Amino acid sequence: MKIMVIATHPNLTNSRANQALALELTKHTDVYFRDLYQEYPDWNIDVEKEQQLLLQFDRVVFQFPFYWYSCPPLLKKWFDDVLTFGWAFGPGGDYLKGKEFIVATTTGGTESQYRSGGSNWFTISELLRPIQSTLTRCNGTFLPAFVTYNASQGTDAYLAQEAIRYAEFIQTSMHVLVH
Repeated sequence: MKIMVIATHPNLTNSRANQALALELTKHTDVYFRDLYQEYPDWNIDVEKEQQLLLQFDRVVFQFPFYWYSCPPLLKKWFDDVLTFGWAFGPGGDYLKGKEFIVATTTGGTESQYRSGGSNWFTISELLRPIQSTLTRCNGTFLPAFVTYNASQGTDAYLAQEAIRYAEFIQTSMHVLVH
């Protein structure tokens, strides 16, 4: 399975958690890792390049910190620019059919804060529904999310363990992930 990770962090080098996840992936030569903020510092996304890259991979992972119950703004712009009518959805828009998508996110909150009745009121799964709806509307298969909770307070050992878990998770068969 060919996997592409699209990391979207405004300052990846200063993020302990996202940096740990990215560093672990360097040990896996079968995972293609990209940093959108590094590739598009001017926010001028090369739509044709992005669409061609999507066609080359079986699974696409969106790695980002959880920002105000969503993704960072460059990833939202990427969705808006790249997933176009007639290409990703609508008549003739079946280029992503059969592609698998995973969201991998880090959050400063604990898992208990992301539950019904918790301080954030909803689960991560519930809060990711707009992204899930976008990708399924584009004929993709949305797989369970990978979440590192309490990332800002996590020790280096915790983040290293999460990174190992992340690399294993994104390479796990769809049939195992959706059991």
